[in-house]
Amino acid sequence: MADMKCEILDTLVEFPADGEWHKELNLVKWGDYSPKYDLRSWNGDRSKMGKGITLSKEELILLKKELGGIHL
Repeated sequence: MADMKCEILDTLVEFPADGEWHKELNLVKWGDYSPKYDLRSWNGDRSKMGKGITLSKEELILLKKELGGIHL
């Protein structure tokens, strides 16, 4: 599998670091595909990424709505 180009268009949330890694919620363009919202771990200089999830705008809106009802 060839490496796919990842272009971070906007960083929405950067979570505090846990050691040398931190999580970010970004708007990302993967290759020639439409931008998606992406939540994953990154090292300090973003040269390495961990596994993550991508969400459409509609999925992120639904997640935001559902998280608002969770009592922590």
